[in-house]
Amino acid sequence: MIILGIDTSTRFASVAIVQDGVVLAEATGDGRGHGSDLLVLVDAVCVGAAIGAHDLDAVAIGAGPGSFTGLRIGMATAKGIAFAAKCPLWAVSSLAALAHAVLVERELALIVAVLDARKGEIYTGTYRRDDDRTVLLDTERVLAPDALDPPFGSRIVGDFVEAWEGHDVVYPVTPSGKAVALLALEGARVDVLAGGAPTYIRPSEAEVKYPDGVPGALKTR
Repeated sequence: MIILGIDTSTRFASVAIVQDGVVLAEATGDGRGHGSDLLVLVDAVCVGAAIGAHDLDAVAIGAGPGSFTGLRIGMATAKGIAFAAKCPLWAVSSLAALAHAVLVERELALIVAVLDARKGEIYTGTYRRDDDRTVLLDTERVLAPDALDPPFGSRIVGDFVEAWEGHDVVYPVTPSGKAVALLALEGARVDVLAGGAPTYIRPSEAEVKYPDGVPGALKTR
């Protein structure tokens, strides 16, 4: 089975082609760019793996939480590729993908995944391996860094780790397309091509400023 994994939840966009659990090609670029930049990365890994879109069995996307703009670009691009390839689109948590890479590759027991949510906040979730699956132990949430209380024996991974000097911090710091693909493969594999949407956790700036809708915008029923 050939999977295209994509994550654009952070400042780095990461894509990978995974076949039967083996990475054939992967690439990383600026996640703050446009959809065309992401397509360049996708094209690069497809060329590197010597495959075309018609060879894909599924596309897996890191659905967030993370950068609102990055998540929208990633989801839209993943949907377009899956639609063109006539294959399913699987969505997984970007936090879970971040934890998954460390839990599997380093065989650790308990991981607290942390990503920068801007505005002095973080996105976080705690995970462990259970029956060869990466399992969320609490609720993914957004909070102030000093409100995080890592469980005893856990290790922290993410792109906002400076706040916990003295704790056991491990890397990588951002989710990878490889981890997204591998996590999706071991999951429920639910096709979200039609109704998939990013996981933001907190409301957007526009929703905060204009809870009743943007003034002058067209009303929808």
